Amino acid sequence: MRQRTYFLICGAIFLVVAGAHLARLILGWDISIAGRSVPSWVSIPGLLVPAVLSAWGFTLASRARPA
Repeated sequence: MRQRTYFLICGAIFLVVAGAHLARLILGWDISIAGRSVPSWVSIPGLLVPAVLSAWGFTLASRARPA
């Protein structure tokens, strides 16, 4: 697999994860793990970290040399 493809796939996956956290914050979805409710504030770093990693992945993909 070429580097550019790898970076694009990683960027897209992180973008989907960030989008899911954003949707949870906007739509007010409740999440429970093992019967315990997860507070909404957990989605804030869950949005920011994957968003930064996604942007980084797309940036690296744009800088990758063609094969």
